[in-house]
Amino acid sequence: MSKIVFMGTPEFSVPALQKLITTQTVVGVVTQPDRPAGRGQQLRPSPVKVVAEAAGIPVYQPRSLRSEEAADPLREWQPDIVVVAAFGQILRPHVLDLPPHGCVNVHASLLPRWRGASPIQHALMAGDSETGICLMRMDPGLDTGPVYVCRATPITATDTAATLHDRLAELGGDLLEEHLDAIIDGRLAPTTQDDTLSTYAPMIKKEDGRLDWTQSAAYLDRHVRAMTPWPGAYTTWQGQPLKILGVRPVERKMSGAAGMVVSGAASDTAVVVTGDGGLELQTVQPAGKRAMDIAEFLNGRPEFIGSQLGEAT
Repeated sequence: MSKIVFMGTPEFSVPALQKLITTQTVVGVVTQPDRPAGRGQQLRPSPVKVVAEAAGIPVYQPRSLRSEEAADPLREWQPDIVVVAAFGQILRPHVLDLPPHGCVNVHASLLPRWRGASPIQHALMAGDSETGICLMRMDPGLDTGPVYVCRATPITATDTAATLHDRLAELGGDLLEEHLDAIIDGRLAPTTQDDTLSTYAPMIKKEDGRLDWTQSAAYLDRHVRAMTPWPGAYTTWQGQPLKILGVRPVERKMSGAAGMVVSGAASDTAVVVTGDGGLELQTVQPAGKRAMDIAEFLNGRPEFIGSQLGEAT
């Protein structure tokens, strides 16, 4: 049986590693160093490290693989192939060329669409009807290597980045189970990507969660779902951040400036005027408070109706 080295870090990587543990011989795992987390800032291992150690697999946690020497532990494992899923570092040629069958990446989009760090969020924000997982032979470019196989999944009207993340992570594990042997044996050849069709998905930052009320209600609905669970969609109200956790676009002609809050069809509802249509708020979280449904929020802050959201802090 072929020897596999797995490289990955977050929860997205876990289903892929678990499938490899049950179907292949995983001789080593490479993951990011333990990071401070929580209020106490205690060092916390990555989800991949937790799974690997529970399975008794050796773990290597380099701060960087840029130097030739940093890849020495991989050479000692003598992998036939390296499988990568959200590892978190750019791999240089001395790593890519190390295994005889190359490095295969589990990428969460239908390449060449949404190359880059945040394909799930960008597919949601763009209003794509579907996304998927691709197994790709890695080259020195950013998700530019030839693709072995892809599998699509529809994006529903209620999907968030969290639900798509979980679904795609499982699909990644399934594709590895079904096709990795054929990749190693040479029975499955990769196809070159069409660079003219590529789009780029840059890393999502905390400030990307801020809502622009001049956008359409349809887009803002997708934006909120794309920012769930992180970094979270937010606006400002009375000079303080207001997290917007649940929304629903409403099809009715709105009057007023973008960002104005008006009453919805029922007295305990609130709709925000947008650049095109209205966005009904369902769940919000004021600064320093817990999340609450809009009826509870309005009960304590009736002045919310008629106010303006998104003013500068």
